[in-house]
Amino acid sequence: MRKKMQKQNAIVMMFAMLLSLTGICGCGKDNTSSGEMTSEEVSIEIDKDISPKLGFEGRKELTYAKEFAIDTYTGGCTLITISDGSRFLVAAEGTDVPEYLDEDIVVIKQPLDHIYLVATAAMDMVLSLDALDTLRFSGTESDGWYMKEAKEAMERGDILYAGKYSAPDYELIVSEGCRLAVENTMILHSPEVREKLEKMGIPVLVDYSSYESHPLGRVEWIKLYGVLLGKEDEAQKLFAEEEADFKGAVTEEKTGKTVAFFYITTNGAVNVRKSTDYIPKMIELAGGTYVFCELGDEESKSSTVTMQMEEFYAAAKDADYLIYNSSIGGEISTMEELLGKSSLLKDFKAVEKGDVWCTTKNLYQESMSIGSLTKDIHSMITGETAEMQYLYQLK
Repeated sequence: MRKKMQKQNAIVMMFAMLLSLTGICGCGKDNTSSGEMTSEEVSIEIDKDISPKLGFEGRKELTYAKEFAIDTYTGGCTLITISDGSRFLVAAEGTDVPEYLDEDIVVIKQPLDHIYLVATAAMDMVLSLDALDTLRFSGTESDGWYMKEAKEAMERGDILYAGKYSAPDYELIVSEGCRLAVENTMILHSPEVREKLEKMGIPVLVDYSSYESHPLGRVEWIKLYGVLLGKEDEAQKLFAEEEADFKGAVTEEKTGKTVAFFYITTNGAVNVRKSTDYIPKMIELAGGTYVFCELGDEESKSSTVTMQMEEFYAAAKDADYLIYNSSIGGEISTMEELLGKSSLLKDFKAVEKGDVWCTTKNLYQESMSIGSLTKDIHSMITGETAEMQYLYQLK
């Protein structure tokens, strides 16, 4: 058995050397400045003539988000355009909806309520806007929410479980008068569900915040929800506060410390973030360097890449820090649990030094805490770990 393990490790080492020669391994250098975008920006055209009765007033400025746009028109109407081409005209309460709109535009009249929320990352924004009462249905069961307010609302019956994205309870949401379904990008794997909802007269808005390459691009989606829920001023204020917290966590000083962010799938493969994803951006803005400098297909919208353990070994064996993504891979508490997922991890530098960290399971649901997570990563790198919110060290 020992000889077999030695042979396997030797094969992995040879594979790692080959990968390093072909440039698959981490580059070990910082390739992103604090203010630059690393992925191709989404361009959403302005349509000034959506209706003869509506005059175009202007486009609202978005500092970081690229996956949606907000345009204002006369008469209290606001047009939300998503990067997938879908368009929603939000009409303020008491506003007459104009005739002869472009056929693809979905009209949403305020006040908006009876929302079916499947995109879990949006819950934190709804709560921040004090708009929990606009939700009637959830794509997550009560025990799946880590936010107290959401869990309690479901336990009271104020919010009903209406099935996950791929299997909604159509009868329930129709009988209760659902007015909007807010989906995450998983719905792209079940296009027939979206089609059926829309045929039933339920508009479907897909939240593409996970596609934003800048961390604050994700947070800026609160401005979209501010428009939908009639709370634009509150959204602007909340975003400004989070932006200030985030900038307070950003450092110009580069430590040279490398970081790998990953989880191990049930079949033993390793899931990591694309180099242009917001997590690598946060690592770099916190003073570290993501181990993969050019990982992922630029044409693909996916934020992650799945690789075999041998590839991950080649790139991350010498990383100074490992962060295990328990939000998806399942929360772990000890180094023993981590090594139980793959014995090869014991040879990693970070494992030998005890510099392995784990995210808390509520990380992705609390989408308004980008600044706090960036601060945690900076604290991890600098060793100032007394107060951590979203990272904890494996023992």
